[in-house]
Amino acid sequence: MTTWHILLIASAATLALKLAGYFVPAGFLERERPARIADLLTVALLAALIAVQTLAVGQSIEVDARVPAVIVAAALFALRVPFVVVVFAAAAVAAGIRALT
Repeated sequence: MTTWHILLIASAATLALKLAGYFVPAGFLERERPARIADLLTVALLAALIAVQTLAVGQSIEVDARVPAVIVAAALFALRVPFVVVVFAAAAVAAGIRALT
């Protein structure tokens, strides 16, 4: 199986999943439990994406300058600092740590 086959299969699966969403009745999504699951699933997927992008290097886990930068960004977000300031502060922390090592 080539990369193109995998790409076409993944595209078809994504399209099928998106189309299947139109067949879910609106009343089902308005119930408390499915709405709560959808909300929590979104947060869990975002947290997993952040963890993978912060810690993963290939197939291994590596703690480097990205971890303190994400911690600084989270702290600044908790303080409701503007997004641009958060990005520059996190980048400065990562650059500073990389310059020292």
